[in-house]
Amino acid sequence: MGNIFFYTIVLSAFAFILNLPFGYLRTTSIKFSFKWFLYIHLPIPFIIALRWELGVDYKAVPLIIIGAIAGQFFGGRLKRAV
Repeated sequence: MGNIFFYTIVLSAFAFILNLPFGYLRTTSIKFSFKWFLYIHLPIPFIIALRWELGVDYKAVPLIIIGAIAGQFFGGRLKRAV
């Protein structure tokens, strides 16, 4: 039980960190273009693979999605700040 909670937190942090550069790059592309779509969706297979490897249940997916969206958001904010 304790390990699953820890793995969920680690996976959410991984999703956040992984999405930071993609959010940064997403702001440089035209909205709804192929690159824009790619920058949003490219990290997903890596997050899913790590979730399967760690044995985290599907019930943790909302927290992982929140981490990924936050990474995209703050990555975009980094681009605007620079």
